[in-house]
Amino acid sequence: MRILVADDDPVIRKQLEVSLTKFGYGVIECADGKDAWEHLQKEDAPNLMILDWSMPGLSGLELSKRIRQFEKEPQPYIILLTAKSDVNDVIEGLDSGADDYITKPFYPHELHARLKTGIRTIAVQKELLNARNQLEIEASHDYLTGIYNRRAVMQLLKIDLGRHQRNKKSLCVVLFDLDHFKQVNDTYGHSAGDDVLCETTKRISSVIRPYDAFGRYGGEEFLFVLPECEQENAFNLCERVRTIISDKKIQTEDKL
Repeated sequence: MRILVADDDPVIRKQLEVSLTKFGYGVIECADGKDAWEHLQKEDAPNLMILDWSMPGLSGLELSKRIRQFEKEPQPYIILLTAKSDVNDVIEGLDSGADDYITKPFYPHELHARLKTGIRTIAVQKELLNARNQLEIEASHDYLTGIYNRRAVMQLLKIDLGRHQRNKKSLCVVLFDLDHFKQVNDTYGHSAGDDVLCETTKRISSVIRPYDAFGRYGGEEFLFVLPECEQENAFNLCERVRTIISDKKIQTEDKL
């Protein structure tokens, strides 16, 4: 875990570096608020930071307010380092967006304990984000094949239709199904039918463009939304899809 430390006092920065290194953290040192702000705008900016309340350029309070305007997830965990201990000052610091504070002179083990709280908070945020992202995927993708479900692909079609009406560029829509698919289910069982659907979507995904929308419309029916695609090109794509499905047998888990 890397920690950004921003303090204009080189002695305090050194004390923090020694303590944090001893506890196994990586340290990014910043001499003032502006330097810290530049670091925090980088893609690999740390999620845990210790900011001095009073710094030239940007104070810890001002920096906290700016950081909270970020849409970055998970939200960084901010500890204010300050000589102020009055309750009103503490409230002001927390209202600015800081998660915690520690007074000078600091005690290394107290600082470590507060950092561990920050690490746990960030870990919980990440778990919640992962759960939310998984729910979003499940809501928009077909549970079996992993491609867009009907609701999602129809929504993408609506978006592309709106774009087509604005810019007048070509748009092709293709609806197709698998011939005699019911015979597969009736003869070999639904498990084999699922294998056929999964392998079919895998083959199709290998030949369409990255920005084409491909979804399961229902059962063995599928839908393509092909933006900026002329009719002839759409026909050629469909022929490639037909060929890649029909030219090679699909092996199911039951070896059928």
